[in-house]
Amino acid sequence: MKTLVIVRHAKSDWDDPDLSDHQRPLNNRGQRDAPRMGRRMRERGLAPDVVFSSSAVRALTTATIIAEELGYAIDRIRVLDRLYGASPATMLDVIAELDETDADVDASSSTVLVVAHDPGMSDLAAHFTMDRGPEAIAAMPTCAVAEFTFDADQWTGLAERRPTAVRFDSPAHAN
Repeated sequence: MKTLVIVRHAKSDWDDPDLSDHQRPLNNRGQRDAPRMGRRMRERGLAPDVVFSSSAVRALTTATIIAEELGYAIDRIRVLDRLYGASPATMLDVIAELDETDADVDASSSTVLVVAHDPGMSDLAAHFTMDRGPEAIAAMPTCAVAEFTFDADQWTGLAERRPTAVRFDSPAHAN
């Protein structure tokens, strides 16, 4: 079994017009939502083996806050420039690389968490849930979490699989 958890970064701050998009930090709502979502993930027993994050400040800050809530060492977060604005295919390629020899983590990893951006996150969630009727995820609001469990032994080929279980949560959900 493999579980892929995708998290859209928390709400970012647009107040400083001199900052590049890549450098935008979280705003107050984002700083409040990220730890709350991390706690909710911890309460569900989520324990990632690997955490990937876009290199954008807002994504890495979200990943760091959530990792701390989950007890995941923040120095183990894998920060990748190619997750900034990544398509679903790029995200799945990053994850599939775990099937290759890796000194730190290998294909036996059962839970991977990815923190990145829209529209890629919403597109990936929609791809995995398009045939699930009321469980379909049409959009990933900021700091939303989607968990997909697959009956699979490898990370390669997830795009062709349908998850056996789906869980969705966002700051707007009562919990």
